[in-house]
Amino acid sequence: MRVVLAGAHGKVGIRLGTLLARRRDEVVGIIRNPAHAADLEAVGVQPAVLDLEHADVDEVSDLLADSDATVFSAGAGPGSGVARKDTVDRGAAVLLATAAEQARVRRFLQVSSMGVESVRDGATPEGVDEVFVAYLRAKLAAEEDLRQRDLDWTILRPGHLTDEPGTGRVRLAPRVDRGSVSRDDVAAVLAALLDAPATAGMVLELVGGDESIEDAVARIAREG
Repeated sequence: MRVVLAGAHGKVGIRLGTLLARRRDEVVGIIRNPAHAADLEAVGVQPAVLDLEHADVDEVSDLLADSDATVFSAGAGPGSGVARKDTVDRGAAVLLATAAEQARVRRFLQVSSMGVESVRDGATPEGVDEVFVAYLRAKLAAEEDLRQRDLDWTILRPGHLTDEPGTGRVRLAPRVDRGSVSRDDVAAVLAALLDAPATAGMVLELVGGDESIEDAVARIAREG
């Protein structure tokens, strides 16, 4: 399988790239900073330097050509302001989805966030700073854009992300109670979803839990 990862040097992206490369998939990782290329090469991911905030759809489509799937796990990251939440978490996601349609790459996984429903219809959750509200709004807008597209998309909404070692056990469903989940386990779930085309058209929430990742994804695929 040839998979293109957007946000490949991020904390989830590099974990996912490592997993996919270990299982002998061909992995292309989109990065903005050329200095990150060596880190990707070290884990078996082919770096592609492309700034999704400024690239055009043809550039991205050319990179996606002949791929089997693409994953959007990019984000503006901590320390970024309101403007970059929109240009990265929404704008770059929309660009990648448009390019996937143009390149006829149907399988599309998008990493979103639990909590996006709290900003639906312009709502502002209490006690949340403006930058995080902008982040949630950008993620929700990216979801809404993707859901209208003729792609085999799956949206994954993880809970609070941690750097704790993965347990391989999760709670995965269209709705789960708020909680945390390790980035290791998010990456492993994304890898499993790539192998589960029956999850296309689903929006799934993810936190740590008691069910093995393999069983959780298989169950969701059956229920779909």
